[in-house]
Amino acid sequence: MKNVKKIVLAYSGGLDTSIMIKWLKDNYSGCEVIAYAADVGQESELKGLKERALKTGASKVYIENLTQEFARDFIFPMLKAGAIYEDQYLLGTSIARPLIAKRQVEIALKEKADAVAHGATGKGNDQVRFELTYKALAPDLKIIAPWREWELKGREEEIEYARRHRIPLTVTKDKPYSSDRNLWHISYEGGVLEDPWFEPKENMFILTVAPEKAPDKPEYVEITFQAGEPVAVNGKKLDAVRLIKLLNKLGGKHGVGRVDIVENRLVGIKSRGVYETPGGTILYAAHQALETITLDRDTLHYKQLVAQRYAELVYYGQWFTPLKAALDSFVNQTQKNVSGAVRLKLYKGSCLVVGRKSNQSLYQPALASFEKEEVYNQKDAEGFINLFGLPQKVQAKLRKG
Repeated sequence: MKNVKKIVLAYSGGLDTSIMIKWLKDNYSGCEVIAYAADVGQESELKGLKERALKTGASKVYIENLTQEFARDFIFPMLKAGAIYEDQYLLGTSIARPLIAKRQVEIALKEKADAVAHGATGKGNDQVRFELTYKALAPDLKIIAPWREWELKGREEEIEYARRHRIPLTVTKDKPYSSDRNLWHISYEGGVLEDPWFEPKENMFILTVAPEKAPDKPEYVEITFQAGEPVAVNGKKLDAVRLIKLLNKLGGKHGVGRVDIVENRLVGIKSRGVYETPGGTILYAAHQALETITLDRDTLHYKQLVAQRYAELVYYGQWFTPLKAALDSFVNQTQKNVSGAVRLKLYKGSCLVVGRKSNQSLYQPALASFEKEEVYNQKDAEGFINLFGLPQKVQAKLRKG
C-alpha cells in the first residue's frame, strides 16, 4: 500500500474527508489525491466544495451530477421492489452509496489511479457499501479506509487535527449530530441522538414541518404509475428528479415522512437514526396501493418476501451482485401490469390512500359485492371449506381417539 502514487477520494467536504486529503498525502509518501464528489441531491452542501478540496491539497476535483441516474437506476428499482429495511427505513443513505462508489471507480480507472479511498468509519455500514462496490467493479484497485488506520479517536481530535494543519472546516464542535442529505432523504445520527430516549429538537428538521404545525386543511395528490414507475403528479408528467422534488415539497409541507428508529447495522451494532423522507413515503404508499389491485394474491405475497431480502441487499451494500440482478428480473416481471393512478390525502403527518384505479385492475366490484350477483355461487364455498379444512378435521379426530 505504501507504493500508492495516486488516490481518488470520495469527498464530501465534511469533517472526515476534509482532513483526509492532508492525511493521505502525509501517510502515503506524498501521493497525489484527486477529490471526487457526487451530486446526488445534497443541494447547498456542494457549495464551495471544489475550492475547499483544492485548498487542502487535492490535485484535481471532480463534481459529478448523478441525480437523474440516482433516481432512475437506483431509487425507482428499489421502489418497485418495495424494499424497506426493518419495516421503517426507506434506505435513503444506503441506496446512494453504490452509485457514488460506481462513479468513483470509473474516475479512478480513467485517471489510472492505484487506489480509492472513502471516509466511512470502521463501525458503520457505509464502509461495506463502498468497498463491496469497489470489489465488484474494479477488484484490482487498492482500498484505503483512513478511519481504520489513523490514530485519531473521534470528532474532537479530528477538529484539532484540522486546526493544527490549518484546514478550513464548515463544521464546529457545537453541532450535536451528523447528517447526510440526498434527493431521497435526510438522515441524522450520532451526538445527542445516541441517547434513544432523547427527543430530537424541532430545529434539526429540514425537509418537513412539525405535523402539529402543518396546514389545518388536508391536501390531495394523485400519482400516476407506468409499469411500476411514477411518471406524473396530479396529471402532470415529470422526469424522475423533478417528481421526487415535488413530492418532497408537498409531503414536507404536511409533516409527512419523519421516522425515528433504532436499526440493526450490518456490523452488529444497534444504531439510532432519524430520517426525513417525505416524497419517498408518499411514493411507497401509492405504489403499494396500486399493487393491491394489479397483482394476484400469490405474486403479491411472494413479492413481499422478496422485498425484505431486496432491502437487506441494499442496506448491506450488495447492489452489484448476481442475487440482486436476479431479483430485479423477478420484480420487473411483476411490474408489467402495475400501471394506473393512486389518490392520497396528506394531513398533519399522515399519508392516507383514498383511491386507486387501473385498467389492469384485478378488483371486480361484482365479485366483491355483498349484493346479488351471477358469477360467484356462495354454495360452492361449502365444498371448498370442507377440503381446505380436511387436515384440521383429521387431526381433531385423531386427538379424540
